[in-house]
Amino acid sequence: MIVGCVTEIKTEEYRVGLTPESVAALVASHHQVLIQNGAGEGSHYMDEDYRDAGAEMVAAAVEVWQRADLIVKVKEPLEPEWERMRPGQVIFTYLHLAAAPKVAQAIIDAGCIAIAFETVRHPDGFLPLLAPMSEVAGRMAVEIGSHYLKKPGPGRGLLLGGVPGAPPGHVLVIGSGNVGANAVRQAMGLGARVTVASIAEDQLRELDREHHGRVETILSSPKAIADRIRTADLVIGAVLVEGQRAPIVVTREMVRSMPQGSVIVDVAVDQGGCIETTHATDHVTPTYVEEGVVHYAVPNMPGAVPRTSSRVLAGLTLPYALAMANLGVEEAVRRNAALAHGVNVWRGQVTHPAVATALGYEYVPLADAMQPRAD
Repeated sequence: MIVGCVTEIKTEEYRVGLTPESVAALVASHHQVLIQNGAGEGSHYMDEDYRDAGAEMVAAAVEVWQRADLIVKVKEPLEPEWERMRPGQVIFTYLHLAAAPKVAQAIIDAGCIAIAFETVRHPDGFLPLLAPMSEVAGRMAVEIGSHYLKKPGPGRGLLLGGVPGAPPGHVLVIGSGNVGANAVRQAMGLGARVTVASIAEDQLRELDREHHGRVETILSSPKAIADRIRTADLVIGAVLVEGQRAPIVVTREMVRSMPQGSVIVDVAVDQGGCIETTHATDHVTPTYVEEGVVHYAVPNMPGAVPRTSSRVLAGLTLPYALAMANLGVEEAVRRNAALAHGVNVWRGQVTHPAVATALGYEYVPLADAMQPRAD
């Protein structure tokens, strides 16, 4: 199989879908790998590193798209890439289609096979390709929030951990999955006062045990969030519903009640955001102020630490890419239930129920979509 990797074109996205280690593994399995010149430079992987691993370096992205059977990316295809997708080609990347209807329509129109990192799921519900970036984003959220609380800028001028004689800041984390749990750990490490709100009682219990009762844990409800948010210096939105648009759990009225100069980091923005006042930003202009509160809402937060992110992500996606290359995509998804759950679109048909519901498409079970169709 011919496997391709192109330079990401999303604003300030420095991650890369394949590392030289990934290339070496694919080449060792007798596959051809095409890497666009400069694709890894943002993560400090040089073209010569890819050549040494056995890749063919290609000058233009369009050639990679034309020749590759499997494209391994990091972020969803953007508009300049839509016309390059073709029927039967496999696109393996983060998609977040529930929040990107135009991308979904382009993929459907192209007739390609789109497999989303974020919905690859083990039988126990674990999302192995979403988890590492969630961990990165959760830890980054506290660092970023702490930065924007400082001056110069519209922040409150607050040191999140406090000092003797001045109390620490209050961090409210909404959600207790990978993002939320890592945000709690980071905030506790800085010495902040931390509250975590969640509907997952088992995860709250685990966080309580991990932090020896020093974290305030509350079952999430509109009233519980409204009561705690009034004193929050930093709010981290960490709500995830697999494949669906994130639910709004913080209303504009709640934001208005926050202290002036406090900060919101909405990590759920790649699924549309869980805070009513959120709209997506980018690494060039990452913040805006609304209702007197600083909002940070960059969908590709881990792109700011690309060396770390690319290394862990490529390592975890490699077994799935190898399976598709070695077996062909149809046989790979038949044998691997986790990979099959990652298929969002199969040759023009939406095969993930949550994505179909979110965007109003007919849901077609993957097994049905894979049946030969009479033309």
